[in-house]
Amino acid sequence: MSRWKWRSEILGDVVFFNYGETLDQEFPEIYVWDLDKTYLDTNWHTMKDLWNTIFEKSFQKKNVPGTSTLVSCVKASWQKSRGDLAFPLFFITASPPQMEKRLREKLEIDEILPIGMFFKDNLKNIRPGRWRRLSQQTGFKVQSLLQLRSKFSGEITQVLWGDDSETDATIYSLYSDICARRWTENELIQLLKYFQVGREQIDTILDLQDQCPDHDPVEKVYINLAIDTDPEYYLKFGRRIVPTYNSFQTGLDLFQDSRLQVSEVLKVAEDLIMNYGFSADELQSSLDDLVRRRILAQETLERILPSLQENHIIAPDFKPSISPGKVESQVGDRIFGVSGELEPWIPDRIDYMHDYR
Repeated sequence: MSRWKWRSEILGDVVFFNYGETLDQEFPEIYVWDLDKTYLDTNWHTMKDLWNTIFEKSFQKKNVPGTSTLVSCVKASWQKSRGDLAFPLFFITASPPQMEKRLREKLEIDEILPIGMFFKDNLKNIRPGRWRRLSQQTGFKVQSLLQLRSKFSGEITQVLWGDDSETDATIYSLYSDICARRWTENELIQLLKYFQVGREQIDTILDLQDQCPDHDPVEKVYINLAIDTDPEYYLKFGRRIVPTYNSFQTGLDLFQDSRLQVSEVLKVAEDLIMNYGFSADELQSSLDDLVRRRILAQETLERILPSLQENHIIAPDFKPSISPGKVESQVGDRIFGVSGELEPWIPDRIDYMHDYR
């Protein structure tokens, strides 16, 4: 038996590695990152590209600009407010479990080892009746998320990260709907079949749903626009889905929700400028874009803009292209509504079967 099998929990083609051994803790909030094209810049399009990625050394693996600093800052902010409680970070990747050692080494280099990671064992899908699962990620990711949710009792919140190269907004929203029981069992089965999830995995998903509390844990979803999908496409999923062009935009929204401090947003911006060739003009355009899309509120802008200008991230004479909206809905430190928004935070029913991208 392969060594990785002794160290993992296997359910179908979903393989989970637990690094923290802290799953018995009660976390108020959990952070889940998709690895490929969201945290790591893994742009492979052919089997040759994938083969090269598999044999790439840990130190050769490249981050999506700013992600290492962003996660480190979220971790630092968490630890400042919660002390010794372990940082509840998890990754999901469609990479095979044979890559686990090198990917773990890369995360250790970045000093952000998660509590656990989910991998996809595609060797199980190289047989008649399972070919579709080789390239289909909906079933794999939904099952992974439900497995993770089932490990924690009570009401928790989750912040999820994905990208637009696959269907992460759909997957995360569908996972949310499953936890909240927004669809009947028959409706859910039809939806999963539409996304080419096999009957065996559908049964697994339904079993996992029964093990999860009747509560929607998803509070915010960040989608990295890796292939430049129009941000307006994501409005159909509700305002909690935040498409971002770079880690600076994500950092600004995390600051708005009090998940980052000003100094940590500055670290992300400086990382993009010093290590990834971003210009101050690009970051200024990114800030203005969030204002125009009614994501960043006037109150948030007033709190962070002076520091951005003092540190030469934003020009001293910067004025947003439109008047920022004001906070209209807030619970504690979290912002759930900005004036000028027309779409709901979470739609009653999402039209999954019509993709207008």
